[in-house]
Amino acid sequence: MKKELIGSLAWAGVMLALALGATFAHKLGYIDRDTVTRVVIGIIGLWMAWYGNRMPKTMVPVPACAGQARRVASWSLVLSGLVYAGLWAFAPIPVATTAGTVAVLAGIAVTLGYCLSLRAKAKAA
Repeated sequence: MKKELIGSLAWAGVMLALALGATFAHKLGYIDRDTVTRVVIGIIGLWMAWYGNRMPKTMVPVPACAGQARRVASWSLVLSGLVYAGLWAFAPIPVATTAGTVAVLAGIAVTLGYCLSLRAKAKAA
């Protein structure tokens, strides 16, 4: 529990530092407003990838089906978080908004769908 809390607090500190640093750089005229938005939302996408990898490992018990669910959840959430961050780093903002939301929803849908399919298989057996 302590390790998870330290990791979460570290991410919170990094996100706050980047947001404040980007805002300060904007006020000094080094970067524009869109870059501030991209930096802040991009770090949120990287946090989603990190947490997507951690969440199934900490919240799902260890039996065989749970291991399968953890792997699918980790991959789908990590990939959707990386796509989200990548879109916010490189795509035009309207595209990043729409496609990033779709990527995150797809990661959640894959995870939920797989968990529900495992549940249905367990009930059928």
